[in-house]
Order: sequence, then structure tokens, then C-alpha cells
Amino acid sequence: MVDILHRVGVRTTTPEKVYDALTTVEGLARWWTDDTKGNGDVGGVLEFRFPAGGFDMEVVELRPSERVAWRVVDGPEEWIGTTIDWDLRQDGDYTIVLFKHQGWKEPVEFMHHCSTKWGSFLMSLKSLVETGEGAPSPRDVRISDWH
Repeated sequence: MVDILHRVGVRTTTPEKVYDALTTVEGLARWWTDDTKGNGDVGGVLEFRFPAGGFDMEVVELRPSERVAWRVVDGPEEWIGTTIDWDLRQDGDYTIVLFKHQGWKEPVEFMHHCSTKWGSFLMSLKSLVETGEGAPSPRDVRISDWH
């Protein structure tokens, strides 16, 4: 198994804003994809749609201002069964986001693509919290025909 790992510091005095952007349909739609629906409570399913397809995530853990965890229940074959974890901690003027997309069976080319896209969307999350404006799909950085 292989994982995608990223670390981003978001300039804010509390992790609450980052947590809200990760746990509400409205927040998620402002940095990841405009086409976000579903239930962000534990046991709920969040539906994310993009021009090239989509993903359904079951919310498996929520610890306010500390942790968010999802399990991929529908989407590309490579994603199904993987988990996505967001660990948050405050460090001075920054909320540190430790991101993990875990459980990839092998490092296929699509994983390389997804790692780059996760990095760009994490910068969108950072921008949303710091400036009020994210760059969700379809206004995200396009890196190939996979988007």
C-alpha cells in the first residue's frame, strides 16, 4: 500500500475555520468542487462531482477542530476503499493541515495525478480560509485531460 501525504500551514488563529471548510457542504464547495452534495455527519455520505467524474465519501470520523476522516465508497477503482484523513493542529498563527490519502494498492500514474491535484486543492483550501476565495472545480488549475 502507498499513500499521498501533504502538509500545509493555513494562516489563521484557530483551526475552526479549516474544520468548517472540511465538514460542511457549503465549505467543501468553496475549495474542492462546486458540485458538492450530501451529509457531512459521521455515517453520512458526501458526493463530489467533477467534469471527469466523481467520488462518494463516507464520513467515518469527526473531532471538532482536530480531525476529519473519510472512506471512499464510490468513484474510480483506484480510490474505492482508500481513506482520506485531515489532522489539524494550531502552531502559532497557522493551522497545520496534515493530509493523508491512504491505502492505494500501487503507485499508478493516476496516483501521481491525484497527488498533484490534492496539492492544488489544498492550496485552494488555504486561499479560502485566508482570503475568503478558493479555486474549486471547475475553476481549479487544470494539469491534463484528467483535469
